[in-house]
Amino acid sequence: MKDIFKLFRRLLPPYKWNVVLNFLFNILAAVFGAFSFGLLSPVLGILFKTEEAVYTIAPWEFSAKAIINNLSYYITWLRDTSGSASALIYIGLAMIVMVFFKTGFTYLASYSMIFIRNGVVRDVRNKIYHKIISLHLGFFSDERKGDIMARMTGDVQEIENSIMNSLEMLFKNPVLIMVSLGYMIYVSWSLTLFVLVLLPLTGLLIGRVGKSLKKQSRKGQYKQGELLSIIEEDLSGLRIIKAFNAEDQANKRFEQQNENYRGIMNRLMSRYFLAHPMSEFMGTSVIVIVLWYGGNLILSGNEGALTPQQFITYLVFFYSIINPIKAFSMALYSVEKGLASMERIDKILMQDNPIKEKADAIEKKSFEHTIKYEDVCFNYVGDKEVLLHINMTIKKGQTIALVGKSGSGKTTLVDLLPRFWDVTSGSVLIDGVDIRNISFYDLRGLMGNVNQDPILFNDTFYNNIAFGSEAGEQDVIQAAKIANAHDFIMASEEGYQTNIGDSGNKLSGGQRQRISIARAVLKNPPILILDEATSALDTESEKLVQTALDNLMKNRTSIVIAHRLSTIKNANIIYVLEGGKIVESGTHDELLIKEGEYFKLYNMQSF
Repeated sequence: MKDIFKLFRRLLPPYKWNVVLNFLFNILAAVFGAFSFGLLSPVLGILFKTEEAVYTIAPWEFSAKAIINNLSYYITWLRDTSGSASALIYIGLAMIVMVFFKTGFTYLASYSMIFIRNGVVRDVRNKIYHKIISLHLGFFSDERKGDIMARMTGDVQEIENSIMNSLEMLFKNPVLIMVSLGYMIYVSWSLTLFVLVLLPLTGLLIGRVGKSLKKQSRKGQYKQGELLSIIEEDLSGLRIIKAFNAEDQANKRFEQQNENYRGIMNRLMSRYFLAHPMSEFMGTSVIVIVLWYGGNLILSGNEGALTPQQFITYLVFFYSIINPIKAFSMALYSVEKGLASMERIDKILMQDNPIKEKADAIEKKSFEHTIKYEDVCFNYVGDKEVLLHINMTIKKGQTIALVGKSGSGKTTLVDLLPRFWDVTSGSVLIDGVDIRNISFYDLRGLMGNVNQDPILFNDTFYNNIAFGSEAGEQDVIQAAKIANAHDFIMASEEGYQTNIGDSGNKLSGGQRQRISIARAVLKNPPILILDEATSALDTESEKLVQTALDNLMKNRTSIVIAHRLSTIKNANIIYVLEGGKIVESGTHDELLIKEGEYFKLYNMQSF
């Protein structure tokens, strides 16, 4: 219960007035329900003359004695003036009115719960999505995408099914139970005390099953995440699976994980479905014991013992709390499952993001002079140094190139500029301002990226080019023309409104890259980052893309990562990286004269 209330304190504050209304309507529904049942005892006693008639009205006050006395007075008056048969009709009508109010307030309580339930689920989805979008890239290198997807889908769905479905039971049933127990204590405190000794014993048995349910549910959610990861990996690598005749191996791997998931879910559901029969069996056992104990109180004939009609009314109230108690126990089962899912979601929501924007971050809308890397060192958490004492100056309008073997630190070096990572030591400056002091929005607004693998969305040509921009149609068309993409776009079925498929799979590699370039052209950034933008293309596509890149790089400051050295001959400065260090720098001709690392790379490619 402690975890449940802790969770409620996190999720329910925006809906506190709905919670108050729900609680108020539940109290009113319980009170009217209690009155409708409470009429039974004096009605049965006076109409069937097992209790003394009341002919004196007492002053009205908020006490059980005065209310019962005056209620008995009006029942006596009704019996004497209209006869017992007519009195039964009038009293029946009064009970119908009270039940009408009871059911009406029950509906209003459920209606107020709609806004709580759907609002909380929406908030959880928003929070986890916003958190994932804001997290640093290192988090995703340590996590499996399938497991993250499972948390965003399966775990959020489990919270909706388990916790939100149980909210009404958790809010309503305790009120019904407390009102009914209050009346039961008034009628017979000794019998109620006997009942209160029995109920915790049944609750203890049910609670033990609930604890095991949470553990199994957590295992099930983790296994579901592994399954989704396998599906995501195999769909991405389907070409390789087929090329290496590995269908049987892939099937066996999936079937094994799926069978493990089935076993976990079998154990989970066997405990979950044990809740209802167990609570029903325990409830019936308690009723039988109460019948025996209450029957003995009536048969004893002692002064102050229960009358038959009081015992009947007592049983009605007792039976009325059995279903809420069973529903409450079922709700606790469901909540245990939901809490396991919430723990998995919290591993994302509570994840610390080391790359933070300063509260007093400054605005910077333009790039005027230079980009400087001053004694920059960097290492990924727990790894050895990736970059060592990098010093580099890039003047406005220059094109600089980074070359070197794979793993030499080229991509990491440019990833520091938009703060995808933060330097371990040293600093990166734009116009003399440390980039850690600039707002994320302004810093990344100065830059445009074109990567080796174009990142496109399952949307139209138009929306992919205009992504992150509010440009008009003519601007989009102009950007496509500069990127040499306009002709093949217009040759498609619906022109710019043609859907390009998942990750642009309806396009060739060169076409995808030119759409990516058109997107960068439309952004019109003063600083351009090109990460091996032509290395994966055939000769003809490379020529078209290179022409588009040349158009894009005009009058811009460009940082180019290249394996094909022929594409960066005209760079103002070429930096050669090896082992995280800059080992050479200069123009193409200067580096060839030195006959160092660049000379070796160039000769290997020439050969």
